[in-house]
Amino acid sequence: MDRTKESLNLFIAIMRTNNALSQISKSDAASIGLNVTEFAVLELLYNRGEQPIQRIGERILIASSSTTYVVDKLCDKGLIERRPDTKDRRVTYASITEAGKEVMDGVFPKHSEHISNMFATLSEDELAQLKATLAKISRHG
Repeated sequence: MDRTKESLNLFIAIMRTNNALSQISKSDAASIGLNVTEFAVLELLYNRGEQPIQRIGERILIASSSTTYVVDKLCDKGLIERRPDTKDRRVTYASITEAGKEVMDGVFPKHSEHISNMFATLSEDELAQLKATLAKISRHG
C-alpha cells in the first residue's frame, strides 16, 4: 500500500463528502432565506441555547468580525437577540427569539433527516468509528 497515494485519495473522498454535506446545509438554509453561515449560527442557538457572541465564531469556525456581521443580520431579521451580561460588560449573549424558534422548528427536522440520510449506509459501529477517526485527524492537524 502506498500510504501517500491512499492519503491523497482519502483527502479527495473527505472533500467530496464535505461538499455534499455543505450542499445540504446551503439548500436547507436557502429554503428559509438564510445563507449557510446565518443558518449555522441559528442552528447553534436553537440546539445549544444562549451563547456568548465571542464564542459563536469558535463554535461554527468563522472569524470574530464575521460573527458580529452575521449576528447583526439575524437580529435585523428578528431571529435572534442580544443580551448584555449583567456581571461582565465585555460579554454579550445571543439567543434565539420565538420567531427564530418557529423558523427552525419548521426546517430543522428536515435538515436533520437530510444529514442522517447521508450517513444511512453506515452501521452504528461505523458511525462511531468514523467520528473517532475524524476527531483523531483533526487533533493531529
